[in-house]
Amino acid sequence: MLDLQPSDRRPGAPGSTGGGSGDELIRTYKGWKGNNVFFLGGRLVFGPDARSILITIFLITAPVTIFCVFVGRKFIDDFPHHRGVSILAIAVGLNLLDLIFLLLTSGRDPGIIPRNLYPPEPEGNEGNGEPRLAHTPQSRLPRTKDMIVNGITVKIKYCDTCMLYRPPRASHCSICNNCVEKFDHHCPWLGQCIGLRNYRFYFMFVLCSALLCIYVHVFCWIYVKRIMDGEKINIWKSLLKTPASIALILYTFISVWFVGGLTGFHLYLISTNQSTYENFRYRYDRNENPFNKGITGNFMEVFCTSVALSQNSFRAKVLKEPAIPPRTVNGGGMSSPSLQKVSHDIEMGRKPVWHETVEEELGDMDKDMEASVTSRDLSRMLPPEETEGRGIMHSRESSRGRRGGSWEFSSRVNEDLRSRDDDSVSKRVGEDSSESSDNDASRELHTEISDAYRSRSRTGVGRL
Repeated sequence: MLDLQPSDRRPGAPGSTGGGSGDELIRTYKGWKGNNVFFLGGRLVFGPDARSILITIFLITAPVTIFCVFVGRKFIDDFPHHRGVSILAIAVGLNLLDLIFLLLTSGRDPGIIPRNLYPPEPEGNEGNGEPRLAHTPQSRLPRTKDMIVNGITVKIKYCDTCMLYRPPRASHCSICNNCVEKFDHHCPWLGQCIGLRNYRFYFMFVLCSALLCIYVHVFCWIYVKRIMDGEKINIWKSLLKTPASIALILYTFISVWFVGGLTGFHLYLISTNQSTYENFRYRYDRNENPFNKGITGNFMEVFCTSVALSQNSFRAKVLKEPAIPPRTVNGGGMSSPSLQKVSHDIEMGRKPVWHETVEEELGDMDKDMEASVTSRDLSRMLPPEETEGRGIMHSRESSRGRRGGSWEFSSRVNEDLRSRDDDSVSKRVGEDSSESSDNDASRELHTEISDAYRSRSRTGVGRL
């Protein structure tokens, strides 16, 4: 099987410890790169839109409070043997149970897959031992790989942000900025992703919400019926005598369509062992589902198995990641900020885009060329014939030319140098060259070489 997330590349994995005494240690949640919000020192993990939980709590608690104050307490004296009190107790109990499942769903790790510190090594390069900080065009990783699940081939995809191959059924949540195992969806009402570790609690939250709506709706009608029988009036007059019941009946009628329909939909998903994401994206009802274990096995998998352990230890102390310094070239004589930018993009999980750094590299090229064209004698700049003018080419550009399989830029420089050499020799035969003429020729040569390099760079960007 494929090693999807090697432990030595993951920060904050359970059991990970810090390094030497001189390194700065921080809690994992303080250096977390996702968009999650942490409380109680990393013990509670919420999504970035955790404030929506307050709205959800209000929408659940407010109707139950109105029911208990204006409807439920009327039943205390109407039913013998304290059965009226039990009506209130059940309503309060369902409300508390609903809030508990809400917090269990939204306040825990939904199954976040820790992102790698470095991209995985391409096949065939596992023996290098040195992590790669950037992708080169010839070593880009394949976007998908095939895995066999219960005899059926399943494609797994590479995540550029987390720098790993996602396990089957996992997906990257753009809101939380994390890859989540058995990703179902991101719930805006709970402000959290729904995945492997909190799906059962999410279903119980939706189910309790539906039962609570039905319970309040039914007992509101019972209260209206008791008014009709007690005062011998029609239904409309009895409704006018209890405006709280009217509001609760309308509210619960609308809500039960939402939470009740959601409960039925997830019962179907559980029975077929699908997630919401898979149902809308892959449509397993038209193809064979490799994860289907039968109705009984599917329900047992969701409700009768232990909750998977979290792959993250948010309170563990890990080394603070240092800032990546700019890479030096030619023994420290020049530092390219574009290399620092590419390394930063890789560290943040962003794909490097080569054409964004062309202008920065051109600026570095100009400075390097100006330093080399300081001699007053043009012959000092001309390379030996056997080198064919390769020494003037910048090391980065020459390596790009070799990788791309094209030496057009080198040949153009050679032709320019030869023509300039012939012109200089013919002028020296007729008259002595002065210091000023040499400087002018140097500047002209530098201008031509720079123009040729810029033209070549623009052509390379178009190809990329």
